[in-house]
Amino acid sequence: MKEREYSIAEARDKLAALVHEAERGRSVRITRRGKRVAVLISEAEYRRSQSGAERSLAAAIQGWRARYGGVELTDAEIDGWRERGTSNIPRLLEDK
Repeated sequence: MKEREYSIAEARDKLAALVHEAERGRSVRITRRGKRVAVLISEAEYRRSQSGAERSLAAAIQGWRARYGGVELTDAEIDGWRERGTSNIPRLLEDK
């Protein structure tokens, strides 16, 4: 199913209908002056995307541990990274 695009003005006028589209599993792109700026998705899709991000972080941590085996990290340190986001740990996520 092809996703649809709406300008911000159109999305504002049709918000209830667009939310229903997202609930049915159809993502909705929002544009500003023709440039894509946002995507409206269902809560279920959002949760799936977030659980995938956590698995990716876990995989990156496991890879890092395998590469630098002698370095131990505490769960508190790893939780701190997760709270701040992955932008604070670029070397962990890079493939070398």
